[in-house]
This record gives sequence, C-alpha cells and structure tokens, in this order.
Amino acid sequence: MQYEVVIGLEIHVELMTASKLFCGCSTTFGGEPNSNCCPVCLGLPGSLPVFNRRAVELAVTAALALNSEVQLRSRFDRKNYFYPDLPKAYQISQYDQPLGRGGYLEVELTGGKRRVNLERVHLEEEAGKLVHAGDSIIGAGHSMADYNRAGIPLLEIVTAPELHSGQEARTFLEDLRSLLLYSGASDCKMEEGSLRCDANISLRPEGSSKLGTRAEVKNMNSFRSVELALDYEVRRQEQVLSEGGTVVQETCHWDEAKKQTITLRGKEGSSDYRYFPEPDLLPLVLEKTFVENLAHQLPELPATRRERLQEQYGLEKEEALLLTSNRELGDFFEAAAKQYPGYRHLANWIQGDLLYQLRESGKRLNEIEPGLLVDLLLRLDEGRINRPVAKELLAEMVQSGIDPKEAIKERGLEQITGRDNLLPVIEEVIANNPEAVDNYRQGKKKALAFLVGRVMAATEGRADPAELNRLLQEKI
Repeated sequence: MQYEVVIGLEIHVELMTASKLFCGCSTTFGGEPNSNCCPVCLGLPGSLPVFNRRAVELAVTAALALNSEVQLRSRFDRKNYFYPDLPKAYQISQYDQPLGRGGYLEVELTGGKRRVNLERVHLEEEAGKLVHAGDSIIGAGHSMADYNRAGIPLLEIVTAPELHSGQEARTFLEDLRSLLLYSGASDCKMEEGSLRCDANISLRPEGSSKLGTRAEVKNMNSFRSVELALDYEVRRQEQVLSEGGTVVQETCHWDEAKKQTITLRGKEGSSDYRYFPEPDLLPLVLEKTFVENLAHQLPELPATRRERLQEQYGLEKEEALLLTSNRELGDFFEAAAKQYPGYRHLANWIQGDLLYQLRESGKRLNEIEPGLLVDLLLRLDEGRINRPVAKELLAEMVQSGIDPKEAIKERGLEQITGRDNLLPVIEEVIANNPEAVDNYRQGKKKALAFLVGRVMAATEGRADPAELNRLLQEKI
C-alpha cells in the first residue's frame, strides 16, 4: 500500500526582548545557571506577573508578517503539567483565545510555490532548561535544572498538517526564519535555542482524507536534523504499517548521534493539560490603532524583496534568493548598488568572495562598509588592479577594514600592463626556464601555466593576466 506523509509543525520562537514576559529579569543568553531568576519567573508564593509591552509588539509584528488575523482581545491560560523544567508546574500560555488566528506563508516547495496555512500564532512563557549528564536525556544518570530561560517571551506558530516530507519541512522553516529575522521579532539562533521546532507526523493511505495516528518528534536542533528526523520517522512508521502493526500516539526524541527517533512517552492530548483562564492576568485587549501602526512599520518582507531585486537589478532567481536570505545581506547589496551599476558583477562578488572571507575571518557583514567594496570593484573594472590583487585586498579589507584606494596607492599595487612593461619580464622568465618552454612547444599545456606563474611571481601578482598570456604565447 502507498502512504501519504502528513506533517504539522509547532515552532517556538523566543522574542527579542531585553526582559522576560512577566518580570524584569534579563533574557541575555549564556549567563551563569540560575542567575537571571526572580520570584515571578520561579512562581514563588505571592509573586504576580506583569505584561511586557515590547513582547506584545513583537508578537503582533510577527503575526502580521505571517498574514495572521490579530485578535484585538485574547486571553492567557494555565497549561498544567509537571516537569522539572517548569518551576510553577504550569505554563502561562494561550489556548482557545490566541493572539493570532490563521495565517499563511508562501514557500517554494515540490511542484512550485505553495501556500502553507497556519492554524494559530500565540504568546506564552518559555520553560527552563534541563542539562543532562551524558550526551542526551536517554540514559542520563541525572539532570540539572537551569531556570534562566524560564519566563522568556515565546511565540508559538502552529502550521496546518500540510507538509509532506522532511525536505518540505526544512524549506518551510528556512523561509520562516528569514521572515522572522526581517520582521525583527527574533534573532532565530537555533544554536542558542531561540528557534526550535517540534513536528507531528503521521501516514495515511494515498487518497484518504482521514489523518493517521501521529507521533511527535522533539530535540531537532538544526534544519538538517529536522529533515533527517522526519525522513527517519516516515520509514519507521511505514515499516510498522507494512508489517500489520499499529502506530502508537507518542512523543519521540531525535537522537542526533544514532540518527534515529526514540520513544520518550505517550503523547498527551489537550485535555491532559487541564487548561483554565490565568487568574493573575486580565485579558489582553489591543487597540485597533496599535495594530495598524505596527502593520505600517512592517519592513519589506523576503518574498516581496526577492521579486523586486530580480526586476530592479536584473538578478537571477538564485542570486536574489541568496541576497534576501537575511535582511543585512540585502541591505548591503542595495547600499553598494547605489554607487556601482554593475549589479550582477556586484552580486557575484558579494555571494562569492565576500561571504567566503566573512566565514574565514569570523567577521560580521555590518562591520564592512559597502563603499569599500565598491571602490575595490571600480579599480578592478578600470584595469588598475587585477583579480588576484583584488581578492587579496578584499581579504585584508574584511579582516582589518583597510581602504583599498589607499592600499593600492601606498603599496604600488596597480596592474602592470603594456608590451614595453611586460616583455622584459617575460623574456627573462623564458631565458631562465628553457625546459618549460620546450615542454609547451611539444604540446604540454600545463607548461604555459607554470611560465605564467613565474611572471606573476616576478611582478608580485600585478601583471595583467590576459595580456600576459597573449604576449607569452607570442614570444614562445
């Protein structure tokens, strides 16, 4: 029997606020364990929560960017469950009256662009973090609780069950991350836990409209892990069904080392959490003008910018896709494009050499002045320097912020061109390397590259490569 894979995602995004959702404790990552805690986020007797307005602004902004219908009146509820990372034994969340209803994200998936619908977008507080002795929760001798994260404002985004493979889930998450970064709602650093994803996955006979029994997969800490974990779970469920077994509703842990899912516990239903209205908080009531103002402040979002870059600058789809992968990269390109009309050439240098140098040096793009790259490319276009020198200067520019104009002038790096300048060097190299000359005359093409290298070394990389090749072949 053929089965259809059905996947729904629950994405948890930490909002980029300085303080927690209901208290003034810092949200800074990396502090000493349990150093950013207070009676409110620990749920001690007599403590009362107070709304963080900035968290509400960011949540509404993200909901609007996701085309979700922002509710002017929403309510917080207590989600009751006992687990060591939850100091109060309940989580303040939203249940039947969420901040945002519906919504969608258009994503380029198998077969073309497709709209993936959302069920809801809601606010809640983050739980603490358990640090397990050993590599994972499985088989850990003990675990320690760090409540620094408890109470950080969290946005939960729940998709409809409309994804059909690990690859589609990964693509959706990558596009969602890009959109959230553009909106400014979150830094989306998966390595710091500010973007996390759980997945509900089930199989059903092809052509059926009834959903199968789902398993929830947790502990997927990268986009690659999401794809691997879901593809593994598809194979596992297919094997169970093909052998006549029954898939059990359960929560599974993705073991990154073993590349397999492991059963943790039976999967709870909403009734198990005994939701009821949070008695310490009034309903969240928003003014219409508050939402409208945030809608007007939304930046141009990735999909719209991608289309504009292709139309305005004549870029290929893949180039525009890379340049809109984060807002900072697109801003850099457009700032440089105001001063440099060779848009495709500029895009190639940014997505190739510049990004490579940033990775190698550990520098950030906002540390580089777009005008410096423009100055470098203009001098390359004018023939004043050659590409090897340009690449060398770019590396220094990224590392130390040198001005390429000044460096070219001070170091005498301008390209050596012209027959009168190049021929003496070429003749000397030919005289000193007779064996290589003979090899080239016998048809060994690599010998020419050797001779070109000798001339380039003698001119400290400043010879015009095209003219050098022509003159060298002419002379031989």
